[in-house]
Amino acid sequence: MNDGINYDKLVELSLKHVVIEALKIAAEEGLPGENHFYISFKTNHPDVRMSSDLLNQYPENMTIVLQHQFANLMLSEEYFEVDLSFGGVPQTLRIPYEAITYFADPYARFALSFGHMEEASEDKDGEAQLSEPEAKKVSGGSAEVVSIDSLRKNK
Repeated sequence: MNDGINYDKLVELSLKHVVIEALKIAAEEGLPGENHFYISFKTNHPDVRMSSDLLNQYPENMTIVLQHQFANLMLSEEYFEVDLSFGGVPQTLRIPYEAITYFADPYARFALSFGHMEEASEDKDGEAQLSEPEAKKVSGGSAEVVSIDSLRKNK
């Protein structure tokens, strides 16, 4: 057991703050220009709030897009809420920041990936490689995914 400083957790918390600040800008000012967000999260996180229909359809993970058709984006210290329409039915989602696994703004070619330490593998040179879901391309071009695993020292 390592009783030292958990730098991986500190880095992840700092990067989550980037997501929170971007959401805060969108909530207060709207999304500028062509910026839009892809947010993937664990639907099975105990603090996620969404309809049982959506939870049945997405029992583990879900990706939402905040672009033109979202409303009532509100942030708290632990989560954000947003109203989205699914099949013409408006629904409110409550997503804790802890549940977020991926955040991207394809227009800015910016992306962050969280909580995938077990999914990273090393290539023959000892470099951390992103798993396919982390390295996926999003519409409008590819985004550079920043995973905290790439910042870890090889042991």
